[in-house]
Amino acid sequence: MILTIFRSRLRPEHLAEYEVMAKRMDDLAKTMPGFVSIKTFAAPDGERVSLVEFDSEENHQAWRQHLAHREAQRLGYERFYSEFQIQVCRVERAHGMPPKGTQQNHAKT
Repeated sequence: MILTIFRSRLRPEHLAEYEVMAKRMDDLAKTMPGFVSIKTFAAPDGERVSLVEFDSEENHQAWRQHLAHREAQRLGYERFYSEFQIQVCRVERAHGMPPKGTQQNHAKT
């Protein structure tokens, strides 16, 4: 699993244009092979964090190099972001608990 952590701050003068592009990129990412999830959160101070998961490095790279995504990246540099930071991580371990009320087989092997 490859996890991208994208931290950013938006330029308010391009917010409407950004929202259209962000929706297009979210929709496109969901069609990519190996896409797992995307979630975006905003902090009270205006910083935004997006977490994007792909199942493999190969599929993550295909998303990174997709022509429409490359154009969105260019616009991000030029218009949308006042600052950003990207971290790409390989998930070494993951565990959790299913939502309450769901059935899960906990058979020991």
